Amino acid sequence: MRKGRFQKAVADVAQRYSESVSFDYRLCRHDIAGSIAHVAALAKAGIVSAAEQKKIETGLREIEQEIESGKFHWDEGLEDAHMNIESALTKKIGEAGAKLHTARSRNDQVALDLRLYVKEQIERASALLKKLQTAFLDLAEEHVDLVMPGYTHLQRAQPILFAHYLLGQIEAFARDAERLRDCLQRTDVLPLGSGALAGSTIVLDRELIARELGFARISQNSLDAVSDRDFVCEFLFCLAMIGMHLSRLSEDLIIWSTSEFGFVEFSEGFSTGSSLMPQKKNPDMAELTRGRTGRLYGNLMSILTTLKGLPSSYNRDLQEDKEALFDSVDTISAALELFPAMLPQLKVNRERMEAAANDPNLLATDLAEYLVKKGVPFREAHEIVGALVANAVAQGTKLNAIALADLKKLSPLFDVDVVDVFDVRRSLVARRAIGAPSPENVKAQIKAWHERIGRGD
Repeated sequence: MRKGRFQKAVADVAQRYSESVSFDYRLCRHDIAGSIAHVAALAKAGIVSAAEQKKIETGLREIEQEIESGKFHWDEGLEDAHMNIESALTKKIGEAGAKLHTARSRNDQVALDLRLYVKEQIERASALLKKLQTAFLDLAEEHVDLVMPGYTHLQRAQPILFAHYLLGQIEAFARDAERLRDCLQRTDVLPLGSGALAGSTIVLDRELIARELGFARISQNSLDAVSDRDFVCEFLFCLAMIGMHLSRLSEDLIIWSTSEFGFVEFSEGFSTGSSLMPQKKNPDMAELTRGRTGRLYGNLMSILTTLKGLPSSYNRDLQEDKEALFDSVDTISAALELFPAMLPQLKVNRERMEAAANDPNLLATDLAEYLVKKGVPFREAHEIVGALVANAVAQGTKLNAIALADLKKLSPLFDVDVVDVFDVRRSLVARRAIGAPSPENVKAQIKAWHERIGRGD
């Protein structure tokens, strides 16, 4: 690249500072695929002969095999993966290799490689999300009738089914899958043919290249195409959201695994011990997931910060997008592989969950709604039940142990049927509105999710 314009070699310290081959080698498969499509367009334009096209393609395939087998030598002196592959090709096949970069810049070349990489990783993350949802679904079916307390502010609130909680996790990860599909639409745009920033006087068939590489659309502005990293930001945001959902799930499981809750227990295969305390069984896999979500956020912020001050077109600052991208991909992939393996081995303590769900205070709202159904305005009913709860706390008794005569002192509408309010199962059956946790709804949602996941929705 320096031949002609420069008389001196780049300083060693500058070479070490600017090289990217130590991490962008991960784009090599996509770079080779892009080059094979590019040479097809060069052949159609008459820039290379059919024989040269075949020679170039064969050489690139051989290099790809060398890379996959670990035999390829990466030279940091050639800066990046693109130059390494091009240099190796020219050494392998001679003059024909030097024609490959015609009508192409490293600017549109790397933009192409990144889009191909992100497209591939969107598909991979989507597949891993599907496996995670299936793990939740299996757990929900296994515990379809298990009652537990639902919480707000980490205080017991109302009874739900454990399966309803698990289905809630599936909903969150379904939104993540939707975001990935949406991100794919803006990633699926071919930038190759944009050159450094203004295309080339050698006009290539970009539609041919798009078909060869499986792109749905072609970029319409060469200046924008070489500098657009919106799709990287959007993808990193999608991964950060997946991380956030995994982190919140981890927090629930960590809390529920404490002796104070005792709702779940992590298997030994997904727990660690203490270097000092022999009795400890720590939920480190969940804690690591919770911690690594910060890295996902940091990677997103790093690329946003890099982009915010750049002038139009390509700038070398854009080299900084890759390490953040690769780290987020590795981080979320590892987490999404972990949880489908960990969840089936989670021990669920039915007795502790159901005992906690039988706290009569969880049905305080049901008691207020009992009065509402008899004509009492909700705010008045809320106040009455609040007074009953305060009295029960003061007397050290339970809400369902208050005598009917004492209930009638606050409202004459209380009657013998009030005892039915404190039946947790009856309460859940009554929660039949769309999205509520009645057993009927939960079973219907399990069936619906089986169908959706089976269809790939």
